[in-house]
Order: sequence, then C-alpha cells, then structure tokens
Amino acid sequence: MLNFESKEQYTVDDLVRLLRLLRGPGGCPWDREQTHESIRRNFLEEAYEVVEAIDEKDRTHLCEELGDVLMQVIFHAGIEEDAGGFALDDVADMTCRKLLHRHPHVFGEETAGSAAEVLVKWDEIKRAERGQKTASSAMDTVAKSLPALWRADKLQSKARKAGFDWPDISGALSKLEEEVAELRRAVNGDGDAAEELGDVLFSAVNVSRFLSLDPEAALGAASDKFIDRFRRVERAAAASGRAMCDISPDELDKLWEDAKHA
Repeated sequence: MLNFESKEQYTVDDLVRLLRLLRGPGGCPWDREQTHESIRRNFLEEAYEVVEAIDEKDRTHLCEELGDVLMQVIFHAGIEEDAGGFALDDVADMTCRKLLHRHPHVFGEETAGSAAEVLVKWDEIKRAERGQKTASSAMDTVAKSLPALWRADKLQSKARKAGFDWPDISGALSKLEEEVAELRRAVNGDGDAAEELGDVLFSAVNVSRFLSLDPEAALGAASDKFIDRFRRVERAAAASGRAMCDISPDELDKLWEDAKHA
C-alpha cells in the first residue's frame, strides 16, 4: 500500500505527486495503462462539465470540475514524461512564452485601447506564428474535433475577416431559405440529402453569427425546451390512460400545441 500524506489543504504540487504515484510502480493498474488516445474522450467530457458548472453559476461545482480538467492536463503531461517526451514544466514554459509574445501591448511597446483591438492583434500574431498567409490556411487550423456548430461559426468568422460575408443578415436569411428549398428537393430524390442538410445547418449558423448568438447554446436551449414540452405531452397521454404510440398524429400534434402554450 502506498502512503500519501493527509493535509488540511493540498496544492498543485501535491496533485502532480499523487498522479505520479498512481501511474508508478505499486499504483493503479488502470492509470498505468492509459494513453493519450484512451482518455481523449475523458478530457472532452471534463471540459463540458466545466461549462455546465459555469452555466449553473455554481462555484463549488466549478471548482471541482476545473480540478478534473487540471488532473487531465497533468495526466497527459505525465504520459509524455514517462515516454521521454515533454513534462508539465514544458507545458507551462510554452504557455508562458505564448502569452508573453501575444501581449505586446502589455509586455512590449505596442498599445491596444480596447478588447476588440487586442483580439485583432492576437489573431495577427497567431497567423504570423503559424506562417498562415491566407485565410484558408488559417481555417485549416480550426480544430475538426470542435462541435460542428462551433467549428462552422469559427470558419465563418475567419471568412468575414477576409472580407467574405453578407453585408447584413438579410443575405444570410435568404441563403438559409435557399438551402432549405434544396433540402426539400433532395428529400424528394433530387440531390444528396446529407449534403443539403449540412448546408442548411451551416447557413443557420451564419444567421446566428449575424445575431451575435452562440449556435451551440441556442440548440442546447431548444433541446431543453423540447424535453420540457415532451414531458408535458407524455403526462397528458398518461392521464388519458394511453401510451403515445397509441395516439394519432393529429391528436399528438394537438397535445404538443397545448404543451407549447401551457
């Protein structure tokens, strides 16, 4: 059995040491077997749980979930260190250097009078660091692992910065209507339905961008609303002594409308 000192308050150094013990001889067999790939999904799930805690405005929950993300960072760095790659200090070093270089208005001679100016300069520095001379090369760096709605939003924002955009939301709305019409034709056998559905979703993101709305948050809210209304329809069906599968589509539509206006 391994011993780990009991404390009133642990530190980041303690977490690093604890994870090293778990992955070391006599530690946890599961921890020792993990790779970057095997815990890739864990990292994503922990990040989303942080976001959920932020949305809940729950500080205690946020503290806990940030700890889980921190653990993932230390875990991945430990895997690399064991393999003779980089260590946690290398991660910190790279991040410090990046922050120093991307804040010339703080640590250099340049100035920035607003947050918007900072973001413009930040983007310019990132493109220079990565040797991105075109907008399309900058798009290549947008992570494909992002949720598709967020990825579409980032790609469209980069296109806007290059001057490729509608002058106002009316163009985006017209494009959305056009794509919906093309999807209808594809559903009826004239075209690729999967491709046209993708175009509809991409165009919907464009509309959300003009409204300064987060498409992922908007869809999340719509999903929550659907659950709430579905629950009301389900209760109404149960109150009538029937399962929903035994109720006609017209009556279900009526129950849905009642749930909308409840």
